[in-house]
Amino acid sequence: MSVDDEERAVRPWPAGWRAGGRGRRVVWAVVGCFVLGGVLMVVPPDGGDGSGGREARVVGAAGAEAGARVTATVTAGVPAAPSEVASVVREREARVRARPRDHVSWAVLGVAYVERARRTGGVGDYPRAERALRTSLRLRPSGNADALEGLTALAVARRDFRAAQRWGEEAVRVAPGRWTSYALLIDAYDGLGRYKAARATRDRMLAVDSGPAARARAALVSWDQGAREDAAAALSDAAAAETSAAGPSAAGAAWWVRAGELAWERGEAEQSLRYCEAGGSGAAGGDPEAGACRGRALAALGRTAEGVRAYRSALARRPSAEVALRLGELYESLGRAREAREQYGVVRELVARSAAAGVNESLVLGALETDHGSPTVAVRVLRAEWERQPGLRVADALGWALHRAGEDERALGFARRATDRARGGEVRSAVYAYHRGVIERAVGLEAAGMRHLEEARRLNPHVVGGGGAGA
Repeated sequence: MSVDDEERAVRPWPAGWRAGGRGRRVVWAVVGCFVLGGVLMVVPPDGGDGSGGREARVVGAAGAEAGARVTATVTAGVPAAPSEVASVVREREARVRARPRDHVSWAVLGVAYVERARRTGGVGDYPRAERALRTSLRLRPSGNADALEGLTALAVARRDFRAAQRWGEEAVRVAPGRWTSYALLIDAYDGLGRYKAARATRDRMLAVDSGPAARARAALVSWDQGAREDAAAALSDAAAAETSAAGPSAAGAAWWVRAGELAWERGEAEQSLRYCEAGGSGAAGGDPEAGACRGRALAALGRTAEGVRAYRSALARRPSAEVALRLGELYESLGRAREAREQYGVVRELVARSAAAGVNESLVLGALETDHGSPTVAVRVLRAEWERQPGLRVADALGWALHRAGEDERALGFARRATDRARGGEVRSAVYAYHRGVIERAVGLEAAGMRHLEEARRLNPHVVGGGGAGA
């Protein structure tokens, strides 16, 4: 009997709970959706089926410790090594077969599936995660912070920020002393364009825990507020603290990659490359996003052959529609049109696969259609996404799609929204500034356009056009 069959034996799924129920409402995925934070403790099983401690001893101290690390990985972004994730999946699958009313083991199994998907790109794990987490919540409907945080993390990974807000707010209500819930809720608010709420939640999180991991997560909010140097320093400090002579831990590797991405945003390609290479090392095998991070930095430095190899290696390790789009755009910039077309076909395949698993890939699909397909289709996709989740990334993407579709007056409103400090657009993004500058010039605002184009070059001279995932 499979684990899926076993959980159905507890109670059949209502149709609305299946992956296709919510999945049909979303078509975009996590890009980089990540949560940086600290450790979420897992309480011991409560013996809810009356079997007491005998079965609980089967797990053992090592299994409980690994389970706690994997739960922390997904809910707070402190990654466990791949071997630990695989071990916990095997152990908890066996556990719930033997003891199907153990709500804690169902929750740990669910978050382990989410982390396995993050590391491998195996989006088929997301429906499995949802079934496991909802089973846990059904077995213990009240006060089940483990399942609530797991469901929040799953919704963030699927880029379903409305669901993430619902689950995250309930997790905070149930366990206000667990700072990891606040970290996930920040991601939900960011995705919905609720930036004041994200900042307030950041402050509440730091009031609960001000350790290095929490400060690293808070750094990303600082980055969005334009405090780039403070954010970069907090992340590099956290990464260094998790790095020894043998290399970074899994958590340290993830933070080096985040630091590398921020260095890229500052236009510091060489620094970005150093950080990303650090993120790809270590006994834990490095962070799965390190290869793509290296590929972008290498391409910016003119080491395009190495950049292509880095992207291809990253995709072999972890299929990603966003990374596939970046590689296609790199091929196109090198005049390798046939390979670019083939890569764009891979993007479409990955988007379709993700959608089937309930993962929202609207931003990647919109970027592909905007610059390499039909801008009209891109506008339709991104308008729908804006209605669902009106964040800054969507505003920028929709504005650029409208411009490419010839609707410059409408495009300008969204480009301004993406860079409007009064509405949360404080992030200093070269891509956003570039898009606004091009659109302003298209509507005759020459001086304003030149000012924003110069700002884009100052922020990151490697951003010279396009605006898709490769920018």
